[in-house]
Amino acid sequence: MQCEPYDQSFVDAVRAGGPDANGQPAERAVSDGAGNPCRSCLRDIARGEAMLVLAARPFPVPQPYAETGPIFLHAESCTPWRGDGVPPVLETSPDYLVKGYGADDRIRYGTGAIVAANRIAAEVAARLARDDVAYVDLRSARNNCFLTRVRGSADIG
Repeated sequence: MQCEPYDQSFVDAVRAGGPDANGQPAERAVSDGAGNPCRSCLRDIARGEAMLVLAARPFPVPQPYAETGPIFLHAESCTPWRGDGVPPVLETSPDYLVKGYGADDRIRYGTGAIVAANRIAAEVAARLARDDVAYVDLRSARNNCFLTRVRGSADIG
């Protein structure tokens, strides 16, 4: 399973003062160390570190299924997540919201579910095995905030 960090061009633009998905500059804050996952490195932002709070829409264009919501980023550059397996942002909660989307960026009904953290890889693989699912979004089960996206093969190796 290869989780994707948030689009780097968007991350760089927002860090440089550019607008978020709502056309506003990101808010600057200091992490309290709990529940502030960076959508670039896919790790929690440590207590005392500067962070950005902003609106993000992880879809190419606005449309009815293109959800916009809050995300956090390290205020300073961090190394975007690369690698197989479950990133740290998916190891801090007992469960997550999993949803499959088609190549048209529209949700595929029947793919949404709250999934136990230890079942994430298997549940993502099951959705990616469907012919009508191009990618799976993982979100907070408590606040519905976008965390990461997984595309491609159902291989969870």
